[in-house]
Amino acid sequence: MTTLSAEIQSFREQFMANVPDEVVQTLLGETEKLVATGIAERALGVGDKFPDAELIDAHGSDVSLGELLKNGPTIINFYRGEWCPYCNLEINAFQRALPDIRAKEAQMVAISPQVPDKSLTVEEKHNLEFPVLSDIGNKLARDLGLVFDLSEALKVAYANFGFPLPDYNGDESWTLPIPATYVVDKNGLITYSFVDADYSQRAEPEEVLASI
Repeated sequence: MTTLSAEIQSFREQFMANVPDEVVQTLLGETEKLVATGIAERALGVGDKFPDAELIDAHGSDVSLGELLKNGPTIINFYRGEWCPYCNLEINAFQRALPDIRAKEAQMVAISPQVPDKSLTVEEKHNLEFPVLSDIGNKLARDLGLVFDLSEALKVAYANFGFPLPDYNGDESWTLPIPATYVVDKNGLITYSFVDADYSQRAEPEEVLASI
């Protein structure tokens, strides 16, 4: 079976080969700067209490994260947006793993800063059988310590790629969560965490499953 990391590596090589070198250097340089800030190390992790939040599902209904967690162990994946190819590879890998997740009596949810309409697009495009919730304004992600402000160089690069974040997120903040996947128990405690400031690094579903 092909691993998520292998899928990401294959995509990354193709992507980098087809993007101007100056753009590649911008993306790599800005990622290195973000990693150097230590944001991933400061984020909440194993043993911490996962913050409660009221989120919105893809159909515009309110969802209490605290109530959701009472249903059992929950994999919570922070999804940057339907514009992000790395996120799409990751979310599809978790969809493939969903039968194994359910076999462990666990559940899966993805959370993004996108407005509900964009979350609905994600669910429909990828035939997801788990919800994608909207964390408007990155409030929950900020409580976890995951949020960063995009540099001017990244704003230009993303806009040139056709990824105007204000159109996806419904605000002018130009902020995103760094990649993060948590397992949270029914008491709200984090039992597994994967947090990395490099957007090309993602949690392997098999590793996440093994933690449950």
